[in-house]
Amino acid sequence: MIIDLRSDTVTRPDNGMLQAMHDAEVGDDVFGDDPTVIDLELAAAEMFGKGAALFLPSGTQSNLAALLTHCNRGDEYIVGQEAHTYLFEGGGGACLGGIQPQPLNQEPDGTLDLNKVLSLIKPDDYHYARTRLLCLENTTWGKVIPESYLKEAKSLAEERSLGLHLDGARIFNAAVEEDVPVSKIASYFDSVSTCLSKGLGAPVGSVLLGDVEFIAQARRWRKMLGGGMRQSGILAAAGLYALKNNVNRLIEDHANAHKLANSLGSIDGIDAEPAYTNMVFVSVQEEKRQRLIEHLNKNNVLVTGFIGSRLRLVTHKDVNQDAIDQVISYFADYFSP
Repeated sequence: MIIDLRSDTVTRPDNGMLQAMHDAEVGDDVFGDDPTVIDLELAAAEMFGKGAALFLPSGTQSNLAALLTHCNRGDEYIVGQEAHTYLFEGGGGACLGGIQPQPLNQEPDGTLDLNKVLSLIKPDDYHYARTRLLCLENTTWGKVIPESYLKEAKSLAEERSLGLHLDGARIFNAAVEEDVPVSKIASYFDSVSTCLSKGLGAPVGSVLLGDVEFIAQARRWRKMLGGGMRQSGILAAAGLYALKNNVNRLIEDHANAHKLANSLGSIDGIDAEPAYTNMVFVSVQEEKRQRLIEHLNKNNVLVTGFIGSRLRLVTHKDVNQDAIDQVISYFADYFSP
């Protein structure tokens, strides 16, 4: 059995999800008449407390559509230096939208120092790009952004007439960990992008949420970006199934991550950071890193490479408690005297 800890995007649809996809009623979503896509968008909008929703093929396209809707060419958005929208989405906002990113270093908890954000907002002067948007991410590095911070960020955005967008690829992990409805977190933002294939187990797809006018504009951008799909109800059915069945179970992934972090942290030679949701970060000495990955791969444990001294391990629905125990034993064997 392969134990894949590279990401929570590697899950396979279970039998219930496959049956829902098989039975999906479909139309043509580009014409706006795929009933299952409509059902997904209505269900997501209600769940998030937003006026409307848009089903897109990927989180990258969802975030890009949000940037293009919030900003015009020559505008600017403020974003974390290690945020997904800045670092891992190919520079799409700059390349395709002429939107300038203004990155700043994130704090250890994943937030942005709001005083630094204020200092980066450009004056109303034609020498500068126009600052239009603040982008946050929740969770970030597996950490949940506190609600108190979200209130402050929303207040700043309103005072300075900025849009506020959330890359909420793992917002459900945040909501489950905080034991709040996802609409509570979403209420602080003008737009939210959430991923159905991270943690929730759908094979593909993201949803962008906002008010009715915002989503109407984003739908136009989706078309221009090549994201208009035809009988996409087959995919939307997987997303609907995920929203109905795979949200509350995320707490199991968090429990497995806590166990993994605590157990690895007790092994000499491993520095394990506390797990907050479904991500575990461990550090080991440089000379042991490559051989550790080879040892894990030999035992059918898949991991990504080290980034600096840190290795990320991600729990998900296809990794049960027995698999976690096996992974712990493989680490222990490697670091045994």
